[in-house]
Amino acid sequence: MTELPTIMKFCKKVSPLPLALLLALAISALAGTTQAAEYVTVIKDGVNVRSAPSTSAEVHWEVFKNFPLKVIGRKGNWVNTEDFEGDTGWIYEPLLQEKRQVIIRVKKANLRVGPGQNYEISASALYGVVFTPGRTDGEWLQVTHMDGTRAWVHQSLVWP
Repeated sequence: MTELPTIMKFCKKVSPLPLALLLALAISALAGTTQAAEYVTVIKDGVNVRSAPSTSAEVHWEVFKNFPLKVIGRKGNWVNTEDFEGDTGWIYEPLLQEKRQVIIRVKKANLRVGPGQNYEISASALYGVVFTPGRTDGEWLQVTHMDGTRAWVHQSLVWP
């Protein structure tokens, strides 16, 4: 209880302007950390992911059409990306689009006819298969594969 009066005395001695500024900075920093991550997808098959933002940089690997990536930085016309395995690399920005896709991040995911474990399994999807997400129901996500298959998957089984 002796601590509180000491703090109160300190607050009375300090001008309210620096305290207000400090509070505003703290709120601003906190707000910056809650911004939603930006995700993009690749527009065609065979897009190179490079070690640096240059066409002369080493190619780490290639990605296929609709492959989802998280944006972690930008430099000129280049985007620094991270994939669902945590690998990073640079892609030329015109080869990307703002289209949401999800990818199976487990060895095998059951796809169901409805949003819940009590619904029948209609298919399964293996690690790395990409889907277009649709509506959600609780922790379940309706997904559509490029072959037209539509089903429900638990959100913990896909990235992002």
